[in-house]
Amino acid sequence: MDFQLSDDQRALRSGMRDLLGAVFDRDRLRAAVERDGALDRSLWRELGAAGFFALRLPEEAGGVGLGLPEAVLLFEEAGRALLPGPLVATHLAAGLVKGAAEGEAVVTAAAGDLPVAHLAEADAVLVVGAEPLAGEALTGEALRAFVAAARPVRSMDPLTPLHRPPAVSVRTRADAERAPAATERTPAHAGRFRFEAALLTAAEQLGSAARTTEAAVQHAGSREQFGSPVGAFQAVKHLCADMLARTEPARAAVYAAAVTGDPVEIAAAKLLADEAAVRNARDCLQIHGGMGFTWEADVHLHLKRAWLRAASWLTGAGAEELLAADLGAAGRLPRSSAAYGRPVPEAGGGG
Repeated sequence: MDFQLSDDQRALRSGMRDLLGAVFDRDRLRAAVERDGALDRSLWRELGAAGFFALRLPEEAGGVGLGLPEAVLLFEEAGRALLPGPLVATHLAAGLVKGAAEGEAVVTAAAGDLPVAHLAEADAVLVVGAEPLAGEALTGEALRAFVAAARPVRSMDPLTPLHRPPAVSVRTRADAERAPAATERTPAHAGRFRFEAALLTAAEQLGSAARTTEAAVQHAGSREQFGSPVGAFQAVKHLCADMLARTEPARAAVYAAAVTGDPVEIAAAKLLADEAAVRNARDCLQIHGGMGFTWEADVHLHLKRAWLRAASWLTGAGAEELLAADLGAAGRLPRSSAAYGRPVPEAGGGG
């Protein structure tokens, strides 16, 4: 199967990279760090205006009318840029929560008992896979009750504030305030959210892995030691080669899963992308040497975000169990939307 990008897909990816370079450069990244990850609403609206959240909505609904492969390309660029905020949840909520598609609403997600990102700033919370609220969007009074019952927890990523959700799902009489389009509560619906969220998170991990590889190679070529670039040393060469060798298989897996939508392939893509993002950030930090450990360097931000994403939606243990179950099964699920009904061994909330 040919996974070469089309001209339109290349143009889409290039356009998003140019946009993020203009609206979220290093100064804005550092400003977000100084704000302890507080969201920039103007940036959120710029993303909405560019079609980031409405990408997969049909054109008659005000969207762009593209598919999951194109969404993966945008989220890959978001991962490269360390773009903060609950991007995945807001993208999935386009068409479910008023204002999400346009970037006027910030939507986060709660799945299981894992921490919820950017809860204090959210206009709605997607409660995914937590019966009896699977697939619902909490707004208004229901959202306020949910936030009041949650508690802040320490986040390893300075760009991602976290809250621990209530132990028991909060229900109020404000059912009418919940998004009317978010009433489908079948296991397949919750599974679709989980797997698509896992794939988009894997795309962010892929973008981060590619960016840290580039940063490592650039530093190795420009930093000199004993009169030679550090990249001339064999140990550094091996680290850079290993980073590329992790990134490209992850890219192939993420792109393939975006085309097939198969849950098992999504699990494999998430597993490979998580490993590439975490290990590449560690190697990039090592290649940068002592300066890589400093707060002023951006390498640690990639590592902390990679750790956080690896624990979101589909963890390594959950992906491994899903892959092992598939290998042991007599047959495979068909590669169709019906496959989203497969249970997830271990999944969590994200952004």
